[in-house]
Amino acid sequence: MISDKTLSLFQRPVMEINIQYVSDRKGKPKAVQIPISEWEKVVVQLKKSEQILKLQSDLKSAFKEVEKLRKSTAPKQTLSEFLNEL
Repeated sequence: MISDKTLSLFQRPVMEINIQYVSDRKGKPKAVQIPISEWEKVVVQLKKSEQILKLQSDLKSAFKEVEKLRKSTAPKQTLSEFLNEL
């Protein structure tokens, strides 16, 4: 199940997808099919969501690192020094 938080990551409302169910001889659903064009849209949205989640994770790590550096008594590198190393 997709949480509300995950859904909020999408840039636009959740897509309506034309789903076809594949059932066995007893009528029990075994699989779903969707048109390729809709699948491609799903893949694009998934990639965007993955990028957003990665960015959020990276930012969270960066803020933790900044907080750790602020609490540290070790000498700190200036922005100019950091940029000169690049």
